[in-house]
Amino acid sequence: MGTPFGSEKVITQHISEAKLKTYFVGFDIDCKGQRYYRLDDLIYFLERAIPEFAFGNTIGPKVPVPELVDILREAARSIYRIKQFQEARKIYENGGCIADDNVVQKKYLERGEFGELILHLLLRDFHATIPLLSKIYFKDAYSVTVHGFDAVHVHPDEKTLWLGEAKLYVDGKKGVHALTKDVKDHFQRDYLNEEFAIISKKLRILDKISEKDHWLEIMDEHTKLSDVLSSVTIPLLCTYSSDNFKKYDDEAKQAFVNDYEKEVRGLQQYFDENCHHPLKTNLNIVLMLFPVRCKNELVRRMHQKLWLMQEI
Repeated sequence: MGTPFGSEKVITQHISEAKLKTYFVGFDIDCKGQRYYRLDDLIYFLERAIPEFAFGNTIGPKVPVPELVDILREAARSIYRIKQFQEARKIYENGGCIADDNVVQKKYLERGEFGELILHLLLRDFHATIPLLSKIYFKDAYSVTVHGFDAVHVHPDEKTLWLGEAKLYVDGKKGVHALTKDVKDHFQRDYLNEEFAIISKKLRILDKISEKDHWLEIMDEHTKLSDVLSSVTIPLLCTYSSDNFKKYDDEAKQAFVNDYEKEVRGLQQYFDENCHHPLKTNLNIVLMLFPVRCKNELVRRMHQKLWLMQEI
């Protein structure tokens, strides 16, 4: 059986270790023999993930063909009902971008840049997780944010809850540093209890969740913190711009592989040196690094595609 979206046809998982997963999109040749970065192919697979990202398990596995267009259109519209996506689109449409160093923009608009969608795609296709719920669906339905985590998935075979965070930056080191702050802020008893209470409330009204009682038990406020942490995996994704995809035009070249590995290993070391959570040894953290040719180009193109999708 293939993966849910088939993105392994364009995304390569290069390093797969317990604490580090790295990915990249490579190159192809056109009909004139010119080599090009496969950005369009990446965007295609991100588009495929949008309905599930928007609606989660509220969509059945077999959707009647006449309803497909309506679902795609409504998925795009539901995303643009979120203020951050509306404002981010305007910035990119006018030729701007959200700067790494602009604290105000990063705080309020980062979630309009598709980092969460990329995380969703990678978790589904490379880690066999299932979305527990979609905060975009509940945001649309109830006008409230469901949770603070960028992804709430489960791994049915491992019986683990996956609480993910995603960053989309020009500078990989700044993105990784932002992830260390998320770990410090979000994996505290009080924060987890508050978020679990919100998630559990929404989870109880859904009908299509397998083993719902098991996940509710993990999130119960009286469950021992040590038991909670042993049942939680924390995927931390940083998608960022890398000059390696401008310096090279063939991912098979050993020079590319060497520079790529040096870059991601350096970021892993930086993360380890700057993540100072007191329970770090109890946290099952998986650092996920996804360098792309140009973060701003990717986001701008995604907004163009998604905006048009509303009108199909």
